[in-house]
Amino acid sequence: MRNQPQSFINSKLIFICCSTLVLLIFFLKRTSISSSSVSHSNTREEQHQNTKCPSQCTKLPTSLSDALVHYVTTEITPQQTFNEVSVSKRILDKKSPCNFLVFGLGHDSLMWASLNHAGRTLFLEEDKAWIETVTKKFPSLESYHVVYDTKLKDSNKLIELEKTEDCKSVSDPRDSKCALSLKGFPADVYETQWDLIMVDAPTGYHDEAPGRMSAIYTAGLLARNRFDGGETDVFVHDVNRPVEDEFSAAFLCRGYLKEQQGRLRHFTIPSHRSRSGTPFCPADKSRRF
Repeated sequence: MRNQPQSFINSKLIFICCSTLVLLIFFLKRTSISSSSVSHSNTREEQHQNTKCPSQCTKLPTSLSDALVHYVTTEITPQQTFNEVSVSKRILDKKSPCNFLVFGLGHDSLMWASLNHAGRTLFLEEDKAWIETVTKKFPSLESYHVVYDTKLKDSNKLIELEKTEDCKSVSDPRDSKCALSLKGFPADVYETQWDLIMVDAPTGYHDEAPGRMSAIYTAGLLARNRFDGGETDVFVHDVNRPVEDEFSAAFLCRGYLKEQQGRLRHFTIPSHRSRSGTPFCPADKSRRF
């Protein structure tokens, strides 16, 4: 068989190479277009998802949605005014989630628990039937039934305890020798380090009612006895009444008063455990209520 001329072979080789190059360019171009289309499609999908629910999108907690629905639909006026609530809310904005102890379970309890979302809010209530009524509607609320052994009619005698060393001594309320110290709470009430304490109970508007004498004293003792060295914000409501006025001044101390708004007083009480020799009440700085 005769050999083909060299020029013919070279021409054929050049043709094959050129054809291969054209096909390769075409293939690469199609792949690029396809990748770009997929990428663009993914980008549109991601944008759609982001529009639907941003990366920081979170579901409203049930406790907060319950509070919104409750207060929008209720016709009952809470115990405290807007300005009074704002004082405690300002502290909760700084400290929450935290430990919040409230003397009294009322129409504003769901609000306090919601403002302290993700923290612990515990209510101490004298009326067992009322606890069942409220917690049946709002099972997320934590409440303990407590019994008080004081009478409002005895408040004039009890205020004299301000002068006794037993009531000026700082200790665990369970070990206190002061007659005003409440000893019947569950153990964790004494062992928890409370960041805020609200005294808005027990009942204090008739002679046979328990009055808030012991609640105010014990709130101050819990604050002074905390072992982590922190401060406790203590609020007393209804200070327009003699007991709330006199007992908060005597046992929470004028020197610890931070603010009064309407019928609400706000005290900031430091731990006395980390401050040896600290008097029960600091020197009065002539701050008037």
